[in-house]
Parts: sequence; C-alpha cells; structure tokens
Amino acid sequence: MPRLFTALEIPRNAAMSLSLLRGGLPGARWIDVENYHITLRFIGDVDGRTADEIVERLDRIERPEFQIKLDGIGAFGSKKPHSVWAGVTPNPEMYALQGEIERICQRVGLSADPRKFMPHVTLARLKSSRLDDVAHYLSGRGNFQTSLFTASRFVLLSSRESVGGGPYLTEEVFPLHEVRSFPAVSSKDVHPVKSMV
Repeated sequence: MPRLFTALEIPRNAAMSLSLLRGGLPGARWIDVENYHITLRFIGDVDGRTADEIVERLDRIERPEFQIKLDGIGAFGSKKPHSVWAGVTPNPEMYALQGEIERICQRVGLSADPRKFMPHVTLARLKSSRLDDVAHYLSGRGNFQTSLFTASRFVLLSSRESVGGGPYLTEEVFPLHEVRSFPAVSSKDVHPVKSMV
C-alpha cells in the first residue's frame, strides 16, 4: 500500500511564484513545482480496509472553502537544516479542517500525530547545506508572499517514493462548500408595513 496523506493543493499562479525561489542554495534538492502542497495530515502506510474507512469518513466532512496566503520562508532543523519551506498565513478554517481530519485518523485507530500542525509548503530538501548558506538564502527572500487563493477542496495523496518529494498521485478529492455571500440589506431598503386599519 502506498504512503497516504491529506493535503491542500497549490494553484498554478502561486506555484509559479514559489518556483522563483528555486536555486541559490548549495546542497538543496528542489521539489518539482507540480508536487507543491500543504500537508494537513500524514497518514502513512495503512492496509486497504483502513484506507477505505478513512476515505469514507473524509467524504463526510462538511466544511466551507477558505482563503490561503503563502507568506515568508524558513527552514526546519536549526543546527542542521534539513528542509526549506514557504509559510502559510494562519487561518481558522484551515486549522478546523486539519483538526477534524486528525480526529478521523485517531478514530480509525491511527496514533495521534506527534508533531504540532505547522502549515507550510516544502520547497527543498537539504542534504549537505551549510548553516551559513541556508541563513544567507533565507535572508535574501524573507519578504516572499503570494496573493490570496481559495482552497475549494482537499485531497488524499499517495507517494510510492521512499525519498519524499514526489511524485504524488491524487487518490481522492474532497470538495469544500462554496461560501455564498448575500447582499447586505440596508435599513433604507426596509419599508414599514402600512396598516389598513
């Protein structure tokens, strides 16, 4: 069974902005543009029955779509950096969706995710990058940000590569509900009802 995880997709225009951050860091293995995503919950290697149960429960999620903005970059591994990422502006709807997926995974018998959810897009994995090179790379790109984009669905992805970084296959798609905005009614549009008495 392939490794499974749930994620939010990155639309093409935001992915192209991220691709401009590639290069300029010795020892970096850059993630392919088509593999950019925001991981919501790593599920891992599970048997077919468990995978089916997870899909069935994820399919019942009823949540609204929401806006996302990528903002800033950083690195994981303070003394020995192992990856470079783009940050995601905190959004309550995204955290609520992630929390619901986490609860579903625990209900089907998976262990709680030991890591605190920190939404990000991995840009590169670092093998032998020096701390100074990473600091220099980050300092020149700290003001990175994208325009807002809408997360209208989340996906279940699989990876058959043991190295990480793709290629990923979309196994299932779960739509989020469109948020309809109703025109505001102003008080001058409300007319008192005239009595016939």
